[in-house]
Amino acid sequence: MSKSTISASDSIFPADFVWGAATAAYQIEGAAHEDGRGPSTWDVFCKRPGAVFEAHSGDVACDHYHRYRDDVALMRELGVQAYRFSVSWSRVLPEGQGQLNAAGLAFYDRLVDALLEAGIQPFCTLFHWDLPQALQQRGGFLNRDMADWFADYASVLGRKLGDRVKLWVTQNEPQCYIGFGLGSGIHAPGLRLPLCDTLVAAHNSMRAHGKAVRALRSTVSQARVGYVLAAQLARPATDSAADLEAARAATFAVRDTTFTNNAWWTDPVVFGHYPEDGLQLFGSEMPRFPSSDWDELKQPLDFLGLNIYRAESHRAGPDGTPVALPVPPGYPRSGVDWQPITPDALYYGPRFFYERYKLPVWITENGLPTRDQIFLDGKVHDPQRIDYLHRNFLELRRAMRDGAEVQGYLAWSLLDNFEWQDGYKQRFGLIYVDYQSQRRVPKDSYHWYKQVIASRGESLAGEFAVPITQVTAP
Repeated sequence: MSKSTISASDSIFPADFVWGAATAAYQIEGAAHEDGRGPSTWDVFCKRPGAVFEAHSGDVACDHYHRYRDDVALMRELGVQAYRFSVSWSRVLPEGQGQLNAAGLAFYDRLVDALLEAGIQPFCTLFHWDLPQALQQRGGFLNRDMADWFADYASVLGRKLGDRVKLWVTQNEPQCYIGFGLGSGIHAPGLRLPLCDTLVAAHNSMRAHGKAVRALRSTVSQARVGYVLAAQLARPATDSAADLEAARAATFAVRDTTFTNNAWWTDPVVFGHYPEDGLQLFGSEMPRFPSSDWDELKQPLDFLGLNIYRAESHRAGPDGTPVALPVPPGYPRSGVDWQPITPDALYYGPRFFYERYKLPVWITENGLPTRDQIFLDGKVHDPQRIDYLHRNFLELRRAMRDGAEVQGYLAWSLLDNFEWQDGYKQRFGLIYVDYQSQRRVPKDSYHWYKQVIASRGESLAGEFAVPITQVTAP
């Protein structure tokens, strides 16, 4: 079989490109009932029979709350330049608003200082799904007051951390906490609302985002503020211009009522209006909102964060309409059924989003779950993850060479962690966590990624037995 050669000049990344890793509060912190933290919707959801794999919860998780200094030391050894973490809203404001919990806020104060001491840029996400239960009991995102509650919370963090934290994300993957939390009910708070109510919650979520942007800019000098999407991507089935246009159209189409799309969540906050195909799809279910909402909702952003795990293949139908292609039998997948291995998602995702929204892009999550274990030699060997990342990085570099402005890459995840309704079944980490002992074991991928960071990607150069195109286009 022929070989494809990747030269150092092809693989090296710009000097100012930022390499890092990401986590989320409920997935790693633990200490769920310590130091005044209030319950979140995920604390409550995990107690529901059958909601989470084997009744797992984030009560202890990776015990990062107590072990954060050790984890920062591992980050420093890895060489990451940025670390994206989220704040547990109910750790800082147990009731979601009102009385501040000084002990909870002090934890993030210490974490930020430890990161800076290690030469790592803190990258703070305000909300990564764990809504304070007290606010959910007041209606959660169905309550228009949510926008003000969220802005007040953003102001608290901006005043406390903004002298040192300059990179901020308002919300992580609204498609998930609205679509899965309030639509299908498979995530916290586990509701199945009528479509019209879910549309109200989605709208209030974006209003909350907009007000939080304002709050951060008013409290943080030189703040860089972004918004993170669970990128739903399409890639062309062939290199034809027609298939390329079909993939681009499919990436931004609103095709069903599951909320797993891009444009419904991004057009309003960037362009100031809902996409027309979504309005037509939702029809009479679409609520009416005051026109003043657009002044709240649309705020200038410094970047878009894309969480990328996969892409679907599309071709152009006879009239040019996108046609989704099934995943071929036996096609490579990760440890979860929903993730076929499609490295060119890292090419088409940044390219399509940058072309449409003209905003710099961060890859705020990207990773692979595998069923890892400690081998007889005491190490954790994860060659599938290394191969996955290797191919993804080459595709990301190709997107940048073709004009996409990509400012950084944050691997998901630094640590194995609580993977929501899958509990601890999935392992995404660069670092293995033995949850019984809380021992950390850096995986082979950790050491491999360390070389990539140190060389700015030059270590990616070499030969592949299978050309990239054969792997990325089933």
